[in-house]
Formats: sequence, structure tokens, C-alpha cells
Amino acid sequence: MNTAQWLLRTAGVAGDCPALMRGAEPVASYAEFAARAEALARALADGGLMPGDRIGLFMTNCPDYLIVCYGVWLAGGVVVPINAKLHAKEAAWIVKDSGARGIFVTPDLAEAFAAETDTDLIDISGSRFARMISGGRFPPVSRGSDDLAWLFYTSGTTGKPKGVQITHGMLAATSLCYPIDVDPVSPEDAAYYAAPMSHGAGLYALIHVRMGARHICPVGGGFDPVELLELSERLGPTSMFLAPTMVRRLTDAAKATGRDGSGIKTIIYGGGPMYLADIEEAVDWFGPKFVQIYGQGECPMAISSLSRVDVADRTHPNWRARLASVGRAQSMVEIVIGDDTGTPLPHGTPGEIMVRGAPVMPGYWNAPDTTVKTLKDGWLMTGDIGQLDADGYLTLQDRSKDVIISGGSNIYPREIEEVLLQHPSVHEVSVVGRASAEWGEEVVAFVVSAPGEEMDPAVLEAHCIEYIARFKRPKCFISMPDLPKNNYGKILKTELRRFLEEEA
Repeated sequence: MNTAQWLLRTAGVAGDCPALMRGAEPVASYAEFAARAEALARALADGGLMPGDRIGLFMTNCPDYLIVCYGVWLAGGVVVPINAKLHAKEAAWIVKDSGARGIFVTPDLAEAFAAETDTDLIDISGSRFARMISGGRFPPVSRGSDDLAWLFYTSGTTGKPKGVQITHGMLAATSLCYPIDVDPVSPEDAAYYAAPMSHGAGLYALIHVRMGARHICPVGGGFDPVELLELSERLGPTSMFLAPTMVRRLTDAAKATGRDGSGIKTIIYGGGPMYLADIEEAVDWFGPKFVQIYGQGECPMAISSLSRVDVADRTHPNWRARLASVGRAQSMVEIVIGDDTGTPLPHGTPGEIMVRGAPVMPGYWNAPDTTVKTLKDGWLMTGDIGQLDADGYLTLQDRSKDVIISGGSNIYPREIEEVLLQHPSVHEVSVVGRASAEWGEEVVAFVVSAPGEEMDPAVLEAHCIEYIARFKRPKCFISMPDLPKNNYGKILKTELRRFLEEEA
């Protein structure tokens, strides 16, 4: 089934209900939302879009984001969401690799992106887009559960982006897990998009569309904790996905302004490690409104969940261990802990987290070798190390990949290392994460200068900004005469992390 049919069904029974909002301002009812998406689908089809063709979205959070998504799906196309924080060069690479026929952009990103690609670019603030969403109705193109719907680019350990193929069936499975394993949804609810709609927050929009809830985009397009508190008081009940660092900022803002979070229904947190002290403080202030989820792009938002009861109930004898976990398997997946060969291990034994079920991807885009390494006998090899207790609670212990999670965003050291190695003053470099109370982790680069050169942090920072997104650039550059290596010449990042711990 084409997932976009959920919008048409909701519009058919709740057309007059508010759907899209910018802050407190209504932008479209469900009938208007559906009509604009159908008009866009017709415009895309008339322009030659065929089922399975890809369309990019390089957009900051805004109500039109959902109109574009559903318009593409209604036309039988595939959405390629691109993180708005990426450098225009990085976004252009994704567009090229995906073979996208066109890309929708918000005006703040249009100029820089236009200089990097010759792909058809549609600025949603322009007259062309206005015409595209004002045409006639369009019947949804038939799509099956195995047909591609959402091509999500994530980076691997090599730093090269990989396109995770997310099908209509996966979207449905992930969406239906939400009211069972995360939080029930009603038409009176509002989904607030504080986190990027190109990621999990956008995926959670689908179940809220199906249930006829409201969709609120911040006026500024990003996370403003004071605005969130004010709008939830005014418009509640409001639910949202937040990275752990965003939860910390929300708690600080609430305490500073004396707000108790009235109107906030549910805060789903994930995407990085949550300090126990931070979640305990948040629950003390806001009450039992928090649910944790664990997922990956390869099984989006749907591996495990820790219920609001488990997060808030401190009467259970194992409450602290459970709070440190990421909960139990969601309804549509199985979780197994395996050894290096994938053989299941007993409860309490650390090993690689393996997942299978309807929300698991069929593979990576144009990367069969990587797919074979990641999917083994139907199991997704997550690359994360964890353990299950006898009650099925999953605890993450380490990441076998060297990914750095800063502010809820994945940062891949190899990508930064390759950029730094392009600078003539750099001979060797190794990038690791350092614990940060504000961001969860921050990027640190250990640099060995080329002969006759001296490290200049300002120069290297400017070099990074030229090629990669600002949030990926190192917060600190440390000059080293040599990098620690083993007998095979492999850089020992464990030694670098130990150095940072000792210096803290």
C-alpha cells in the first residue's frame, strides 16, 4: 500500500480539522493538506516523474516539508531527505548518488546549493512551487510494501554516506509500533518538530497524519526550548522527539522561566547517550512524560523502547538498571545478542546487537557488498555492543563503529580525517569523541604536522568549514609528534581517548 493513502483517508473523515501549523498559526486543514499534496503529485507526474524516481528534500523544518513528502509519495516517487545542517557540497553528493530528478529547498539553503548542482531545484518560497501545489486532484500511484519510499543517507565507518532503503512496508511497521510501544495518538494531539524532519522526527509524522493530529513546526525552523514551552502551554497536548542534549536544554529553560511543561504530553528521547542525572532531573521537573527509543537508519526508530513507566517509576528494585537501558524490543522486531559469528549468546553476555523484523531495511542503495556484511541470514548486524537481561531489557555498552554522537547527530571520524588530510600542513590525523555535558560528545582531532609545518587550529577549522558541515568540525585540535599505533600500523584510538580522559 502507498503510505500516502493515510493522508487521503484522514482528509476524508476529518478534512476540517487543523493539520499543519507554523507555531500557533494554522497553515492548512487536512483537506487543504491533502489537496496541496495531490496537486504537487500531479505536477510531478506531468513533469515526467515515474514510480520509483527519487526527489530530494534539502529543507529546514517547515509545514511544506510534509506537503512535499506526501506529494512525492502520491506520485509513486521516493523521498530523499537531506539533513539541512549539511554543507551544500555534501548535499549535492547525496543528490548525485541517489539519482534524484529534482530537489526541493527552503530559501535559506537555495543559493549555496544551486552553486553545487545542476539538478532541477525548486525553491518552496517561489512562484513555481506555488503553482505546483494549486492544481487538480491526483489518484495515488499504487505501491507495494516492498517498494522504496524513503532513501535515508547515513555514513558508515568509512565516512562515505550510504543510502538506507526504507520501503512503504517499513514505514507502516515503524508507524504502527508507535501507538503500541511508544505513545498512543489521538486527533487532539500535536506533533512538534523540534528535531530535523529529515530524520526520525519526520518518520513519526506518519502515524500522526493517520490519526489526524496537528503538526507544529517552530517559527524559526529549529529547536527553541522557550518557544516549545510556550506553544505547548497554548496548544497542548504536544509530543515530540528530542535528542538527549535537547532534553537537557529544555529542562534548563523550564527551570529558568518557572514553567512546568504544561501541555507537553510526551517527550521521546534517543539518538545518543542520556546521562542518568539528566533524565532523573527532567522527570523530577516535568513528571512521567518521557519515553526512550533505540533505532538506527537501517531499522528506523523501531528496535527497542523504554516506556514512560520504566523511565519514571523508581519503586522497582531494578529501576536504575532499567533506566540505564534502552528498553525492550518493539512489537515488530526480534532482538538477539550474538558473537562474532552471529551465534546467540546467553542473557547478560555482551555481544553485537542483532535485529530482524518488518522495520529492517532490505539493503543499502547501490552497495551490495556493504549490504551483505550488514544483513546476515535476515538479521541486521547493528555494529552496536549490548546485552539483554532476563526480562528482555537491552543495555548498550559500546559502539563497535567509531561514530561520535554530538547533539543527537551522528558524526563519522573518517570523514573528518579525510578532509583534514587534504590540507598540506597535516601529515597524520585521528579524530575521536570527548565527553561533553552540553553536547553528549564533541569532536577532537589529534594532528601530526607535515615536516616543516606547524599546526594552526584556526586554519584547520576554516579548512573544515569549507568542506563539511559546521557541526562536524572539531571543537579542539591537539598537536602530536606521533600517533599511537599497534604492530600493524593501526592507529590506537583507545589510547587517544584515554589521553583525553586523563586530561579531563
